[in-house]
Amino acid sequence: MKFGRILRDSPDGKIARLVVVEPEKGRVIDLARAAALHYAAKLHATPDAARRFANAAFPGSMAEALAMGDYLADQSNDIVAARGDDASIEIDGVDWLPASDPPVLRDGLNFLGHIKNWSAKMGRTVPDAMERIIPYCQNSPSMVIGNNAIVPWPGYIKRMDYELELGWVIGRRSTNVTPDNALDSVFGVTLYNDFSGRDLQQDEVAIGMGGTKAKNFAHGIGPWITTLDEFKDVYSIEMEVRLNGETKGKGVSKDILWRVEEVLSFISLGEYLQPGDVIGSGTLEGGSALEHDIILNPGDVIELEAKGVGILRNVLGTPQEGLWWPTAQPGKLS
Repeated sequence: MKFGRILRDSPDGKIARLVVVEPEKGRVIDLARAAALHYAAKLHATPDAARRFANAAFPGSMAEALAMGDYLADQSNDIVAARGDDASIEIDGVDWLPASDPPVLRDGLNFLGHIKNWSAKMGRTVPDAMERIIPYCQNSPSMVIGNNAIVPWPGYIKRMDYELELGWVIGRRSTNVTPDNALDSVFGVTLYNDFSGRDLQQDEVAIGMGGTKAKNFAHGIGPWITTLDEFKDVYSIEMEVRLNGETKGKGVSKDILWRVEEVLSFISLGEYLQPGDVIGSGTLEGGSALEHDIILNPGDVIELEAKGVGILRNVLGTPQEGLWWPTAQPGKLS
């Protein structure tokens, strides 16, 4: 199945709703609405009680829904079959939220071609440590954006970039998993656009503490999540990125340094994977503007596509002016 999150009008303003996505039918199904109708009919609950039960069972937060274990996956089919037609919304009119609201957002660096290309463009030698330790970083979950959202562009970034990645969405709390059972913790697959400020990244990489202001201004997650059972092979997912309708990079999710199971296992060592967490696969070879020497501009439309998932579309915003920036402190470390 495919699950997403949308904004809907209510008497109290816009509210987040969990939906089942049926792109082949051109619709989404509001799970809380369908469940309320189902519970009222099947359980003979009052309408108010049915709504309270449905809102608790299918909250607007993906992380909260997945924290209830297998309930979301187990119950959605019956609810959609029973009352989906009565709670459907045309997909073209949907106001999308990020497919997950991750407690923790992590991003890998794993596709062989991109590792080599990125390192060359940044004037760096690929460290042999990457052959011993699985590389990843933690990003700000407060800056996730959804499908069709405008990408915030802080004025201190001069060279914006997109990155074509898959996002592994965690479905259960787990720690110290192994490659033999790591995929049991995965709920599904989404797309992850790890927007980057390449000029600022040069300095951040030199400091050696990981990306901060070059990364944590926008993370595209969406358009929705496809459950893992729909993929016969997670290493044969076809991927593509388009800039203003023109294909700039494409390939398949196979040419990697570390297997997905190994990445998840390494991340879980000594810490928890939490329901709703998103882990970026790393950028596909040719999946960034940097690799093609492309300069991006406000208003550019970026589309990431993965077969079996969908299309994540975002538009680059206008650089925000007037932001404070620190004054250099030359000579203080001499």
